[in-house]
Amino acid sequence: MKFAVTKEALLDGLQRIQNVVSTRSTLPVLTNALLETTETGLRLTTTDLEVAIRTEITAQVEKAGATTLPARRLAAIVRELPASEITIETDAKNISTLRCGSSYFKIFGLAKDEFPAFPSFKEAKTYTIKQSELRDGLRKTSYAISVDETRYVLNGILFSFKENKLTLVATDGRRLALFDSDLEFPRSHERDFIVPTKAITELQRLLTEDGEVQISVAENLISFELNGSQLVSKLVEGNYPNYRQVIPGEAKERVTIEREALLNCVRRVSLLSSDKTSSVRINFTKNNLDITANTPEVGEARESMAVVYRGRDISIAFNPEFLLDPLRNLPNDEIHIELIDEMSPGVIKINTPFLYVIMPMRVSV
Repeated sequence: MKFAVTKEALLDGLQRIQNVVSTRSTLPVLTNALLETTETGLRLTTTDLEVAIRTEITAQVEKAGATTLPARRLAAIVRELPASEITIETDAKNISTLRCGSSYFKIFGLAKDEFPAFPSFKEAKTYTIKQSELRDGLRKTSYAISVDETRYVLNGILFSFKENKLTLVATDGRRLALFDSDLEFPRSHERDFIVPTKAITELQRLLTEDGEVQISVAENLISFELNGSQLVSKLVEGNYPNYRQVIPGEAKERVTIEREALLNCVRRVSLLSSDKTSSVRINFTKNNLDITANTPEVGEARESMAVVYRGRDISIAFNPEFLLDPLRNLPNDEIHIELIDEMSPGVIKINTPFLYVIMPMRVSV
């Protein structure tokens, strides 16, 4: 195999795929990237057997072929090279020589045959959605994914295709984020499945504001095709809990607040909340919001905001990080907070199909 490629193209391709590479694999080939020549250039692939990603870049192919090379080491080398053309040539023993200007590297690789086959999606159900829409939905929900590996069905995002609507749901049992998007698809394509955290993270790296993404779902696999790349992942096995039952009923109090102002106030006050009993108290009185943190042996903090509020006085405590997450990730100028009482979950909404449920904390006053 022999080909020439620009530094920018090769580095861009390697950066798209290198995060999937397994760092603790017992199979040496899984730390490598598969390089294959195509009719239009070069295809790069990595996998950790749970998630796989491949992307195509433009290259001038002199001799067709394939090999695997250490993905992170190759990316580190390319990153340091001068901005000029790179030539890579591989011999029959999978030893590759890389030349760029006065730079020369010899890299030992492994045969293509040792690399796992890329999954096929011939019998899959497909959906097409705007990249901007999916990117927006993942940004508004992914922070609520559980990191508790003992509750593995929560280690990802639920994709629910029902009644010409895509619903994305993430929860860790103490808060829940939900995003809805209208989407046309055949009734036969109605289905729920859970996409694992690692695939969500890699998908967010690939998504842009332009174009569409094609989603293909087989029995236990999912594929996302976009921007010349394809991301494939195993699905999380198991049934997602009934998230609808944790969404509170009709709110008794509703207040509209400037998102950024609330974000800044909560962030400042949370500096004096302790790690062990981390909480901030939200106190609504007539046309006023007080945010306080009181931690023994540390101190206390208080912020006040003027708000339009004429409901009854209400005081409720939340985990500050859980309160900050949607405030950081929502683009809206204003949010709506809905409350029932001090012991019921609070709900954050915006003027588009999204809601965030956050459980209150029991804190002694």
